[in-house]
Amino acid sequence: MKSEVRAVRPPGTPTPDAFQAFFDALDEPAALCDASLRVSAVNPALRRFCEAHGIGVDVVEEALSGASAPDDGQAHEVDLVLASGTSLVLTLSRKADTVAVRARVDTEVISGRLVVAERALLEQARTEGVLLDLGRSVAEVGGEEELVAAVARGVKELFPARSFCIRIVDARTGGLTSLYAEGRLKEGAHEPLVLSQRSVEKTNLSLTSLPQGRVSISEEVPLLFHGSTRAVSAPLVASGQLFGAINMEYPDGLDADIAHDERVLLQLASQVAVAVKNAKLIDELTFVRKYLEELLEKANALILVVNRDKQVVVFNEALSALTGLSKEQVLGRDLSSLVADSEQLRLAPVLAAAMRGESVNNFETRLLTHDGGEVRVSFATSSMLTQPGEVEGVIAIGQDVTVVKELEKRIIHAEKLASIGQLAASVVHEINNPMTAVATYADALLQRSRLTPGANPADQEKLRKILESSHRILRFTRDLVSYARPAQDRPERVALNAVVDMAVGFCEHVVSQARVTVHREYAGDVPPLAAVRANLVQVFVNLITNACHAMPPGGAVHLVTAQDGQEAVVRVRDTGTGIEPRNLSRIFEPFFTTKPEGRGTGLGLSICQGIVENHGGRLTVESTVGQGTTFTVRLPLAVD
Repeated sequence: MKSEVRAVRPPGTPTPDAFQAFFDALDEPAALCDASLRVSAVNPALRRFCEAHGIGVDVVEEALSGASAPDDGQAHEVDLVLASGTSLVLTLSRKADTVAVRARVDTEVISGRLVVAERALLEQARTEGVLLDLGRSVAEVGGEEELVAAVARGVKELFPARSFCIRIVDARTGGLTSLYAEGRLKEGAHEPLVLSQRSVEKTNLSLTSLPQGRVSISEEVPLLFHGSTRAVSAPLVASGQLFGAINMEYPDGLDADIAHDERVLLQLASQVAVAVKNAKLIDELTFVRKYLEELLEKANALILVVNRDKQVVVFNEALSALTGLSKEQVLGRDLSSLVADSEQLRLAPVLAAAMRGESVNNFETRLLTHDGGEVRVSFATSSMLTQPGEVEGVIAIGQDVTVVKELEKRIIHAEKLASIGQLAASVVHEINNPMTAVATYADALLQRSRLTPGANPADQEKLRKILESSHRILRFTRDLVSYARPAQDRPERVALNAVVDMAVGFCEHVVSQARVTVHREYAGDVPPLAAVRANLVQVFVNLITNACHAMPPGGAVHLVTAQDGQEAVVRVRDTGTGIEPRNLSRIFEPFFTTKPEGRGTGLGLSICQGIVENHGGRLTVESTVGQGTTFTVRLPLAVD
C-alpha cells in the first residue's frame, strides 16, 4: 500500500499564492534568488525599473552572476554602472537558501553629478554673460586702442591666473598695429605671428590672403611667456581675413580644462575679429574723412559748399583769408547773404541750374568781406549727388580774380601811358631840333660877344644862361628817351653815382612839387657795377618819388652811396612820417599801398625788389614812425 506525503502548513500561515500576490504588489523593485544567485522570481516593479533605465532584467541577472551571495542572515550591496553612466545599487539579503534582491539608484552619485552639472551651467552662464558684456563693450569703442583694452578685460575675467597676449595686425600687410600682454613676455616673441593648424581649420582662414614672412602655420604654437608650460591660441578671423591672434598660456601647477578654454577662446576670438574689422574700417573712414577735410581746408583754391537749402556747409581757409570772415561767422548762413546785393539776381539762376545737376563754369561774382568791402571771384560749380542720384548740394571751386581784374586795369593804363610815351618821344624829337638851334645860336652869339670890344657883360651872362638851359633841356630829353626805350636786359658797366644822378634829374619836378630838398653824399671811390642801366634808374626814381610823397613841405631826401666789401650800397632816407609796424612787412606785396586813392598803384616797390634781386642784390627797409624811412639797396660790384 502506498502512503501519501503531505506538507503540513501551520495554522494561520499564508498560502504560496498569498506570498506571490504580496511579492508582486511590492512597489520596491525586487527579485528572489537561490544560494547561487540564480534569479527565480522578479516582481513587476523591477521590470518597470529596468525599462526606465533602458536595460533588461538580464543585465541585473548578469550583474548577480558575477557577485557572491551573503552569509545566512547577512546582507551586502553590489554596484551596477550602466552604459549611460547611471549607477545602480543591488542590495542582497539572505535567509537560509533564499536571497532577496532589491534595486535602487545611487542617489549620492546622482547628487554629485547634479552638482557638477550645476557648476557647469553656472560657468556657462558666466561665460555667456562675459561674452555678452564684451560684445557691448567692443561695439561702443571708438578705436583700436580702446578695443584692445576692452578685450583684455574680458580675457582676464574669463580666464583668471593665465598669461595672455593680444596682437592686432594689418590684414593686408600683416604688420603689427596693437599689442597687449598680461605676463612676462619673452623678448622678440610677439613676432612673427604663429597660428596653430587646428585653430586655422576651425576658423576657415584663407591661407592665400596671409602676407608672406609675417604669418606662419604650425602644429604647435611656441610659448610666448616665461614660466608657461602649456598654451592655446585663437586667430582673429573675419570674412576670411586675419586681423590678429589671442595667445593664452598656463603657468606650472594651474589645473584647467584646456579643451574647454580653447572652445571659449575661439568663440571669443570670433566675436573680437568682427569688432576689429569694424574698428579698422571706422579708422580708415575717419582717416579718409579727415584727409578730405584737410584737403578742402588747406587747398590753394576757394572752395565753397552749400546744401539743398542754400546754406553754407563748407567755407575753406582760402575763402576765410580772402574775405576776412571766419567759418563760425559763415557756416549755416544763406549763400545770398555773402554776395553783393547787385549780384544776387545773377546768382539765383546759377544755383538753380546746379541744383538740377547742371555744371556752370567761370561764373564771376563779388563776395562781401568782413569790413564791408568786396572781392571779385570766379567759380566753377558741380552738383553733389546722393546714392540714388539726387542732388544733395553744390560745390563751387574758384579763384580770386581781384588781382587779375586789377592787372587788366593796370595793363590798360600802361597801354595809355605807352601811347603817351610814344607821343612824348615825338614831342621830344620836335623839341630837340629847335633847342639844338637855340643852343648853337646862343653859343655863336656868346663867342662873338666875347670877341667884340666893349660888349656888355650882362648880355654875355644872359647868353651863357640861355646856352646852359638849352643844354640842360637837350640832356634831359636825351636821358628821357634812353630811359623810355625798352631795356635789352644786357648788363653793362655803369657808374653808381651817375645812375643815381640820372634818377634825381628825372625826379626834379616831383622834388619841386613836394617842396623838399635833396642832399647827396656820394662816395667817390665806388667801383662800377654790372647792371642794366635803365632798370637801376627806375629803382631809384621810384624810391626818390616815394620819399617825396612821404614828407610834408620842408623835408629832405638824403642819398648816400658807399662801398661795403664786394657790394655797392645806396641808402635813400627821408624825414617823413614813417611806416606803421603792421604795414612794414607788407610794403613789398603787389598792389599794397599806404598812399591815398589815385596816388599809388602798389606795384612800385614790388617791381623795385624784383629788379634788385635780378641783379643779385637786396632791397631792405627800416622805418620809425614820426622819424622817417630808409631804403637800402645792396648790389654786387662788377667782376674784373
